[in-house]
Amino acid sequence: MADGKILLKVDPVHLTGNELLVSNDGETSKRALAFDEQIWDDLEVDAFEEVSAMEFNLYSSGLL
Repeated sequence: MADGKILLKVDPVHLTGNELLVSNDGETSKRALAFDEQIWDDLEVDAFEEVSAMEFNLYSSGLL
C-alpha cells in the first residue's frame, strides 16, 4: 500500500486476527482475517515489521 500503512494483529493460538488499513489522511478500515500456519513466513517474506499492541490499538481507535 503506497499511500498508507497495513497493520496486522495475529492471535498465534487460534491463527485469527485483524487487518487495519490506515491511509495517509488518517482514515482507517478494519477487517477480520483467518490465517494458516504459514503466516509467520508470509509476513517475513513481505517484509512486515513488528509493532507494539499499543500502536495497533491507537491506530484502531483513531488516536494516531
